[in-house]
Amino acid sequence: MKIDLINFSRKYFYLLTAFFVFVVYLFTMAPSVVQIDSGELAAVQITLGIAHPTGYPLFTIIGYLFSLLPLPFTKIFQMNLLAAIFCSASVGVFVYTVKLVLDNLGLFNPKENVKKQKAKKIKKKDQGKKKAVIINDNVIPDGVQYLAAVFGGLFLAFSKTFWFQSTSVEVYSLHLLLLTLIILFLLKAFISSVSNDKIFQWIIFALLLAFGFTNHMTTLLILPGVAYLYFLRFGLNSSSLKRIGLMILFFIPVLIILYSYLPISASQSPLLNWGNPIDLERILRHISGKQYQVWLFSSTAAAKKQFIYFIETLPLEFSISLIIAAIGLFAAFIKAKRFFIFLIITFLSTVLYSINYDIHDIDSYFLLAYICLAFFTVFGVLKLYELTGKNKNVFILPGLLLVSLIIQFYSNFDTVNQQGIYTFEDYTKAVVGSVTEDAIIFSYQWDYFISSSYYYQNIEEYRKDVAIIDKELLRRSWYYNQLSNAFPGLFDGVQNDVNEFLIALVPFERGEEYDSQKLETHFRSIMTGLVATNIDEKDFYVAPEVFEQEMQRGEFVLPEGYTLVPDLFLFKVVKGNQYYPAPDFNYKIRFPEKRNYYINMIETFVGTMLTRRALYERDFAKTERAKYYVQKIIENLPNYKLPQVLDSIMD
Repeated sequence: MKIDLINFSRKYFYLLTAFFVFVVYLFTMAPSVVQIDSGELAAVQITLGIAHPTGYPLFTIIGYLFSLLPLPFTKIFQMNLLAAIFCSASVGVFVYTVKLVLDNLGLFNPKENVKKQKAKKIKKKDQGKKKAVIINDNVIPDGVQYLAAVFGGLFLAFSKTFWFQSTSVEVYSLHLLLLTLIILFLLKAFISSVSNDKIFQWIIFALLLAFGFTNHMTTLLILPGVAYLYFLRFGLNSSSLKRIGLMILFFIPVLIILYSYLPISASQSPLLNWGNPIDLERILRHISGKQYQVWLFSSTAAAKKQFIYFIETLPLEFSISLIIAAIGLFAAFIKAKRFFIFLIITFLSTVLYSINYDIHDIDSYFLLAYICLAFFTVFGVLKLYELTGKNKNVFILPGLLLVSLIIQFYSNFDTVNQQGIYTFEDYTKAVVGSVTEDAIIFSYQWDYFISSSYYYQNIEEYRKDVAIIDKELLRRSWYYNQLSNAFPGLFDGVQNDVNEFLIALVPFERGEEYDSQKLETHFRSIMTGLVATNIDEKDFYVAPEVFEQEMQRGEFVLPEGYTLVPDLFLFKVVKGNQYYPAPDFNYKIRFPEKRNYYINMIETFVGTMLTRRALYERDFAKTERAKYYVQKIIENLPNYKLPQVLDSIMD
């Protein structure tokens, strides 16, 4: 049976685009854990635990179901694969949405209402085309519409931050899919409401909006634009308010049902139980992300800094393709004013909110704004067609678009490419594997090995005997419960201080007045007490950042008679000042040619600790042993600059 390729591609153009993007994503996907939350989120999904605020119940449940599939991959690769599926699917939804908008363009321009639009005579050379959109007396052939839709989708798919979400397990991959679905069904509802007053499409939209809120709270950023389209269609009256009330009746139950996952899971004492949201107070605290609100709307200086960052990184996101988006910004105002206003409202609400969040990894908070820019590129393509349409060479426009995409693709490929990145897996296994049996590690290297350790210890069962204590999480009440369940007896010797600390912590976590001095006093006692009460039975290791920060400031003090000795990746707490040997450096940490901030920091951590060990050996006249560690630095850390102080060792 013959397949009409043209009709097939027209019918399934959005699926073909999504599949193409997915194939490309496979070549840039991470094979293992990466920086920040990757390990934690994968472990939460696979074990049905509770992730950091806001909990992400829908993300967790879908991930758990996907993890049950008997695929021939490691579990972390499988969860990374799901992120690629989410992102490529969102591209397909976006492309489908674009065609929907172009097919109903008259509804978005009051000057060209579909009922008043006069039919235009199409020249003979345009006859035979299935469909054409008439814009400002210009005929936009059906093929150009498909070209604009696909280009807009690829423009979005290969923008830096969007593309990066496809490379590893992350909540923003599902967030992107839900956002594009919300926009699709919002527009479907708006379009269907022009010809009839049925509420079915609005109910579907309300359900998708609820799904969005159960995955990521920044879904709220689309609400101003939603309000504009909704009240534009129905006006502000009792009938429209009743319709909103009906949508809320569908919205609220879905929200409650999915978020009920948090207390249900917490009641089972999962391996990862962030926030322990067992009661209403803790549930609301977790869902609202209260612990992160200190960085939200913190200062105008912070907002200015983030806004400058947004402006400066826009060209890095889209490269030369940003010019087409700029052209489309003006073209959309002329061709589809109502849709233009919706996009501008959504863009501004996203940017204005996000710049007021003073965090380092802010890029993903701009994703909805990037989706708006992708819609503008579509209108940029239509405008370029108008400018080049009279030219007999039909390859000019596709050629221009292809060149811009190739440049964008090339510009972003090295930045987002995570293929072959095993640095975080290697570093995590090296740090955890280098300590003695049943040891305790005290650190706050969440982005580098602590988050990853959740995956390797709980899913791959690598060195589950090692207790890793995150110094910063030790400031949270729920963390004591999680650690006590994983390592019974860990706090037995400091239980009185823990109890006093938890009592003093209650008003702090509630946002009430609290005694900061009392909190800090008990917190310091807990840190020191953990060493004193465990050191006789378990080796205690301190990470370099704790030594360089808290110990230098006097916030963390070792028990009397104890000191630190540089081991391999960590300091080991020892008694007295005699010489203590360290194990051989039998670890291979794979560093890629293309680096990022986090990979460079890992090399710095390792290089600095090996340098300290070499100097320690030198101070005890262990010259050959000192040379051994220096040689390991040279062999394993290609970008680490040897301090001059080591030159004397190698002479």
